[in-house]
Amino acid sequence: MCTSLHTSESPKPKPTLERTPRDILVGGALALAGGVLWGVNATVSKILMGTYHADPMWIACVRELLAGLIFLICSAAFTPKQLVGALKDRGSYVKLLVCSVVCVLMVQVSYLKAIDWTNSGTATVLQTLNLLFVLAFVCITGRRLPGKRESIGVALAFVGTVLIATGGDLTQLSLPLPGLLWGLVDAVCTSVMSIAPIALMAKWGNFTVNGIMFVISGVILLPFVRPWATAPALDGWGVALMAFTVVAGTFAAFWLFLAGTQRCGAMRATMLGTSEPVTATISGVLFAGAVFTPTDLVGFAMIIIMVFLVR
Repeated sequence: MCTSLHTSESPKPKPTLERTPRDILVGGALALAGGVLWGVNATVSKILMGTYHADPMWIACVRELLAGLIFLICSAAFTPKQLVGALKDRGSYVKLLVCSVVCVLMVQVSYLKAIDWTNSGTATVLQTLNLLFVLAFVCITGRRLPGKRESIGVALAFVGTVLIATGGDLTQLSLPLPGLLWGLVDAVCTSVMSIAPIALMAKWGNFTVNGIMFVISGVILLPFVRPWATAPALDGWGVALMAFTVVAGTFAAFWLFLAGTQRCGAMRATMLGTSEPVTATISGVLFAGAVFTPTDLVGFAMIIIMVFLVR
């Protein structure tokens, strides 16, 4: 679940001119690893939903609670003052609640629903459209029109989305409509995730804010999902996949990508973050039986190129 450029964890990122080649190399490797883990995580989620009939809402609830606890444990270990400060800051409660619902709950649920209706590759590529909504926000707040490169990126993203949705035949949808809609909802909410929590993270740090948001989101889902009563029948492999999606695919992916962003910069990290849809597509074909047409792949390529144009 990439393209969310929260870069405020202590210590603060170095100015671009102070970054050494080692910073860029190590940071790039970390950001790349985070994107790869997110991509694999999408396919693992698809396997859990397909093979083990795990409900997307159940996966979201369990994943948010457990990953949130890991974030909070790390916050307590490495940034205890920030954790205590955030819990005492009643003025941040409303914003934390709103961010928990929109930036975690809605992102997680819509993403998993999109994967369930389509496949890991398609859902991840649709999520990448969040950059267009971020661009719209930047242009509106900056009272400017998109630049030439940005306009080309928007056009490519639009055509790419149409190709994915229709398979090149404009008279019908080749993509299930719920899958397309959930993917677009995910893109909108992911764009909010790239903007809304930044002030909170600058004040209290990534571990603290992510931990609080993930736990609140999971708690909100508890009475609706009742994970203790709706848990799928998981064998040993299923438990291992669920452990992967919590530890590696959520917590570690977030930590690696954010740590890499601090070292190599947000722009380089965003470019390297395109490893997520690529990995999701490849792993989806290899392990989840996903099938893509040449038209789908052209659409994917157009949207990924958009990432390099919209800055």
